[in-house]
Amino acid sequence: MAAGKTTVARLLASRFERGVHLEGDVFRRFVASGRVEMTPDPSREALDQLHLRYRLAAAAADGYFRAGFGVALEDVVIGPSLDEYRAMIRGRPCHLVVLLPKIDAVVAREASRPEKGYTRGWTVERHYADFVAATPRAGLWVDSTEQTPEETVDEILRAVPQS
Repeated sequence: MAAGKTTVARLLASRFERGVHLEGDVFRRFVASGRVEMTPDPSREALDQLHLRYRLAAAAADGYFRAGFGVALEDVVIGPSLDEYRAMIRGRPCHLVVLLPKIDAVVAREASRPEKGYTRGWTVERHYADFVAATPRAGLWVDSTEQTPEETVDEILRAVPQS
């Protein structure tokens, strides 16, 4: 959260000839009643809903991909769930990009937001530390601290093979 995922994914998708930006969190927000939010110590139901969200986002990405769109799917995925999520996405090529600005930048971005993302027991520091410690170093990791969103997209497009 506050890493720039939504902004960068939207810009990236706009650079494709036929591009779609999918925000994984929208599948969580579709739940009108009975939603269980993630916390640092999640319940079984919270984890089940998170994995449902991942499956739905992956299926949507695949549907757009099969229809000929380039897809920028953005989400927060930590630890071993990352490999599971990637396996759910069938379309190939599938490139993983992780935005990881320095923690001070994330703290500043979160402080400047009108709507806070770090709630329900989360702190920027804990979430950041958990993410860094548990997430496999797969794909392209970008420190976007000193970059504009456009510069981050440029770096991604230079680094990821175009197909």
